[in-house]
Amino acid sequence: MERRTTLHRLANGWAFLLVERHQAPVFAFVTIANVGAAQEQTGQTGLAHMFEHMAFKGTTRIGTRDYPAEKPALEREAAAYDAWQAERLAPKPDAARLAQLEKDFRAAQEAADAFVVKNEFGQIIEQQGGTGLNANTSADATRYFYSLPANKVELFCYLESERFLHPVLRQFYRERDVVMEERRMRVDNNPPGRLIEQLVGTAFLAHPYGRPAVGFMSDLQSFTVEEAQAFFDRYYGPSNLTTVLVGDLDPKAVIPLLETYFGRIPARPSPPPVVTVEPAQGGEKTVVLQDRSQPIYIEAYHRPALTHPDNAVYDALDDILTNGRSSRLHRSLVRDQKIAVDVGSVSALPGPRYPHLWAAYAIAAQGAPHDKIEQAIHAELDRLKSEDVEPGELAKFKTRSRAQLLRQMESNAGLGLLLAEYQRLFGDWRELFRELGRIDAVQPADLRRVAAATFTAANRTVARIETTAPPATPGNGR
Repeated sequence: MERRTTLHRLANGWAFLLVERHQAPVFAFVTIANVGAAQEQTGQTGLAHMFEHMAFKGTTRIGTRDYPAEKPALEREAAAYDAWQAERLAPKPDAARLAQLEKDFRAAQEAADAFVVKNEFGQIIEQQGGTGLNANTSADATRYFYSLPANKVELFCYLESERFLHPVLRQFYRERDVVMEERRMRVDNNPPGRLIEQLVGTAFLAHPYGRPAVGFMSDLQSFTVEEAQAFFDRYYGPSNLTTVLVGDLDPKAVIPLLETYFGRIPARPSPPPVVTVEPAQGGEKTVVLQDRSQPIYIEAYHRPALTHPDNAVYDALDDILTNGRSSRLHRSLVRDQKIAVDVGSVSALPGPRYPHLWAAYAIAAQGAPHDKIEQAIHAELDRLKSEDVEPGELAKFKTRSRAQLLRQMESNAGLGLLLAEYQRLFGDWRELFRELGRIDAVQPADLRRVAAATFTAANRTVARIETTAPPATPGNGR
């Protein structure tokens, strides 16, 4: 792999990793921006996710009928919104003035929309044979990706450099409404989503991991296009971006194109690092959400970042406890005691770059009390502290982990995403291929040691949904 991989860094700081795979005349790419919810400022939660949406709105050349005329229309729209918002957030807003300012804003919005060519960025990619166009935002990263035929490398260079050189935040407030609806669906109207948001927010007292990537509703209702532009200027400098291209590529032909197109983007200062360290918890925390939904029990424990030497040990604990019907928690809670209908776990909650959470959850069976579920989970965690795992359990983990990693690497897109993540987190893409060695090195004593250090009451945050009865209505017999 190393002979087929080229790392090229532009003078402006943008890092490109080119991986040759000549099996088919296609290539995939992923660009990772080292920014997510953890980098947002107070009052601006959700802005990283918002900019992910805006990155598809086009540029000064794409997505517009006439940018010289659109630009002043966008400025009038922004000014009208700022005036409306200032009155809305005033200590004593005047209702009549507020209504007029909203009317002025809506008119300016309609005027700016008249210049928009909707979805032109995506349509260009689809018309040229592109597939898988998408992006996502997490707690500490934003990712952009799609695939193209191998003879469209220059098109890729043009499109991707344009959207980071000349982004236009058109239809900003309409798209903000889309993001607000996303929050309603994922959190406000979704009891498990609300429970997880409150769990994470409770577990993190100081570190910005406690902020939701989708943003708080009041922030979504208030941040402005000017704040989004400032966010882009701060966090989307070339030195904060990594791009991996995998497929039918010739680095000698691609690198000059990278220099020509991406080299146009001016260097900017690196954004400030996150310096806040979450203090030791010092005592169990509990979150109770009362809702008419199905009862859910979750308990989470602080653990080190993915780059920590014990990361593979946490992966082993995760696998042994919850991977499949033969896992310990499934056998105990679902098969034997029948107090849960499903169990599982999640690591890297909410993100892998900084110390984060490992969590186990159970969907309670009808009538099963939470304290019985809690006792059953703790019994399995305590076993890991005092007893060596069976050789067969550890062997299964190692076999499954190798197979999963190799499966992810089979596709151009999967390999590209893995390489981009390892380059971002470790600063060296080769760490991906050292992962197999770290998996093989895990021993039973490592699991006992890490379990004893992690699964303690003082390090635990518990969250549960307690099911409430629907309100009584006339005629229902109550």
